[in-house]
Amino acid sequence: MQGVYCTQCGKPYPASGTPFQCTCGGIFDFREFPRYSVQDVHKNAPGLWRYFNLLGLQEPVNPVSLGEGNTALVPISESAEDVFVKLEYQNPTGSYKDRGTAVLMTFLKSRNVDYAVEDSSGNAGASFAAYAARAGVMARVYVPESASGPKRSQIEAYGAELVAVPGPRSNAAKAVLEEASRGTAYASHAFMPMGLTGIATIAYEIVEQLGKIPGTIISPVGHGGLLYGIMRGFEAVVKSGFAQQEPFYLGVQSKACNPVARAFVTRERIVELPSGETIAEGVKVSNPVRGDAILSHIRRTQGKMSVIDEDQLLCAYHELADLGFFAEPTSALAYAALQQEINILPKPVVLILTGAGAKTRIS
Repeated sequence: MQGVYCTQCGKPYPASGTPFQCTCGGIFDFREFPRYSVQDVHKNAPGLWRYFNLLGLQEPVNPVSLGEGNTALVPISESAEDVFVKLEYQNPTGSYKDRGTAVLMTFLKSRNVDYAVEDSSGNAGASFAAYAARAGVMARVYVPESASGPKRSQIEAYGAELVAVPGPRSNAAKAVLEEASRGTAYASHAFMPMGLTGIATIAYEIVEQLGKIPGTIISPVGHGGLLYGIMRGFEAVVKSGFAQQEPFYLGVQSKACNPVARAFVTRERIVELPSGETIAEGVKVSNPVRGDAILSHIRRTQGKMSVIDEDQLLCAYHELADLGFFAEPTSALAYAALQQEINILPKPVVLILTGAGAKTRIS
């Protein structure tokens, strides 16, 4: 994998194997993303594979694809000229996770992985199960026992073994780490950096769809891979000379679980916090892997973190549906933050709708 290194000790990613962490315990990341260039876009290739030269993959590879990417960017209402929604639930398994999973699974296949594990509150697990099936890779997914029924059914439908772990989301993470410690490939959407270049294609698409860099990006934050990948994408666009500055980034967390937002306000390091209950399953992450990276980027670009309570979230969920967007509650965090922060946001504003509403049962 080109350009991947340990953020703690600086070692490059090994030329063989699929470790999710460095031997020193550090996290892997890209030192530099490939710079965005119109000349590097394969206009006749499907979906995110138009950006193959920007994905960090070493040829020759055979892409593992289900048609991910190229999702719609539409005005949030007929009267809104400067607020748009990026419909990431149009991806094959109904969430943005497919972008990262497609690139990660392509990488794993290039290293001859035939069995892998993942942990997830639902969307990442469903995406992993689908792309594993596509690639002919045996899959096991650890989920918290509280994961929604539709997401669990989706994981099992693709043929993956589902292991429901009692207790909080962190218990599922502990269970998968135990198996990974025995040498099993851990296809972690949180730790493995390969998927970040897939997520970055959201930024490239938005630039092409708007014809410019947006004024604001609003995104939910769980482990942080979504917003961080988008940030790295826009950073690559700016470094290419296409634009002068990145968007204003507004990261959003639930009041029930907001370690990144809390650290942003207190100007301290992220501290693992116990997670309360929230219908936004995708952000119930008490110890986010990309949290420090997001904080650093938000502070550098003078962005902001916002916190939404359950009443605001539920109202936003129903209001989005009234506008014609049946999105999961995690997506509704972005809409609630738009309403809360509208007066400070540079235009145009783009909200990332992360996943489909049918994946979660809400009364």
